[in-house]
Amino acid sequence: MSNKIELAAELRQDVGKGASRRLRRSGNAVPGILYGGVREPINLTFKYNELNKAMEAESFYSQILNLSFDGQDQQAVVRDLQRHPATGRVQHIDFLRIRADRMITVSVPIHFLNEETNAAVKAGGSISHTMNEVEVSCLPGDLPEFLELDIAGLEEGHALHLSDIKMPEGVTIVALALGEDHDQPVASVVPKRAEVEEVDEDVAGGDADAGDASADASEGDED
Repeated sequence: MSNKIELAAELRQDVGKGASRRLRRSGNAVPGILYGGVREPINLTFKYNELNKAMEAESFYSQILNLSFDGQDQQAVVRDLQRHPATGRVQHIDFLRIRADRMITVSVPIHFLNEETNAAVKAGGSISHTMNEVEVSCLPGDLPEFLELDIAGLEEGHALHLSDIKMPEGVTIVALALGEDHDQPVASVVPKRAEVEEVDEDVAGGDADAGDASADASEGDED
């Protein structure tokens, strides 16, 4: 577990689309909401600079955060984030309350180990990451900061799947609970470019040979 991220907020009484637009225009305020559990949703306001700083941590999107507002603390996870389509600036953020005894579903990042020592990579190939995060289910206290996948022994023409990720106790991958058909590939080896180009040339040469053969056959017909 990583060090818990603390994020201060203020209660927001002025709600609605117009109110949210006014907050965003102020330049240093981001509207948000905290919901979930048996309590009513709470509208909050976050300082843009503080929120932006907290978002620099990889664990911001996958870990339990501590929100403090109105003299109280509430543990929560990020559930949704809305950005401006042109600038990427955060326009609204949703948080979900958590309880220690309730399972949560969160996407956590995958860290790939030993990529630089992989034999296929040393030979000029590269590793293709089909996914960089995965959705897991667990109790809040078991939530990992990230998952690790060792690709040192990954060979060309092969792939590592979700089932190859070593899972901490009490944590399950949501997709795998749906059956073997959902055991998606996570990483595979891309051959070095020279080999790809050689294959392309062979294919092109074969096409040319086929074209020459067709031309010869046509000339024979004319005779």
